[in-house]
Amino acid sequence: MHERGASVRELIAENEALRRQLNSLIDQAENNHAIMMRHQAFDLEIVGASTFQELIGTIFRLLPVVSDLDAVTLSLVDTGADIHTVMTNLGVDLAAFPNLLFHDDAESLGFDWSGGRPPRPRLMPFDAAAQRHAFPQPGTDLASVALVPLLRNKRLIGGLNLGSRDPARFTPLLGTDFVEHMASIIAICLENVISNEMLKYIGLTDALTGVYNRRYMDRRLLEEIGRARRQAYRVSCMYIDIDWFKQVNDTYGHQAGDDVLREVAARIKAELRMSDALGRFGGEEFVVLLIDADLDSASMVAQRIRASVADRPFVLPDGQSLALSVSIGVATLDDFERDHAIEGVAQQLVAQADQALYQAKEGGRNRVVARS
Repeated sequence: MHERGASVRELIAENEALRRQLNSLIDQAENNHAIMMRHQAFDLEIVGASTFQELIGTIFRLLPVVSDLDAVTLSLVDTGADIHTVMTNLGVDLAAFPNLLFHDDAESLGFDWSGGRPPRPRLMPFDAAAQRHAFPQPGTDLASVALVPLLRNKRLIGGLNLGSRDPARFTPLLGTDFVEHMASIIAICLENVISNEMLKYIGLTDALTGVYNRRYMDRRLLEEIGRARRQAYRVSCMYIDIDWFKQVNDTYGHQAGDDVLREVAARIKAELRMSDALGRFGGEEFVVLLIDADLDSASMVAQRIRASVADRPFVLPDGQSLALSVSIGVATLDDFERDHAIEGVAQQLVAQADQALYQAKEGGRNRVVARS
């Protein structure tokens, strides 16, 4: 009788242990399902991102939450700073993404290409000195990290760097299938968005000088006038023309003329702020939009541009020295007629700057004329 009672108690204890084990497995399955659903939602978010800024913002906003991470940085291989330059010119505020890191070459990311095989993720304890390229922010109290290569067609385009305060989160013994899957989706999205942004930039820039083209400037002017109306600041426009440019082409050849156009564009751009916009309107004509600048401020900038061209001779590739000058017309929009369509206001602003340029030409060239 005693033995039978003991056997029943053992069965009850065994059933309770099995029930606890089953409940634990159910909890784990539900947790894994929730994690999978969060990551599927993350995948959909980044796949749906249509711009570089939207994609990068989504990665940094959601990935730490979705994956319960204490640090996420993203490294991009950017030889020649092409990506950085294009995104800046397209108006992306890269300063808003301090964890977006640009590298001159793939080697600086520290992945192992031995044996000719694509690199694998590296899961390891955190070492601030050894992993400074991936986590450059000081004061990081991470314990373990995962450095995951971003690969496209066996080409390293960057690295996804994940950090945790939990020393057991990333160890060399853990599998890497999950992070590799996530990295492959991020790599595809990055390549697609960067390619699209590059094509957009090419379509909005002048192939010869690298500054914006008229199509972009027309669009940008409408945007800035609308923004200036809402925020009550002034927009100024400069119309710039290279004096006697036809003589340059006739005397020195069209190659020299192209060199002059590129150098003039560079000298103009050097006098502008990041918020301003420079475009080539065709031939030897350039237009500048000065944001939040009144007529006096715009005129001062115009005088600096005029001096930067006139005061330093241009040296042609064959060594010849060439003196040049520009004439500049300046106009400012500061009294908004809100019942007028923005398109008409924009055309009027450019037309006023063009008329001021005509007066500068008529007045002897190498001068600035401003119209209020």
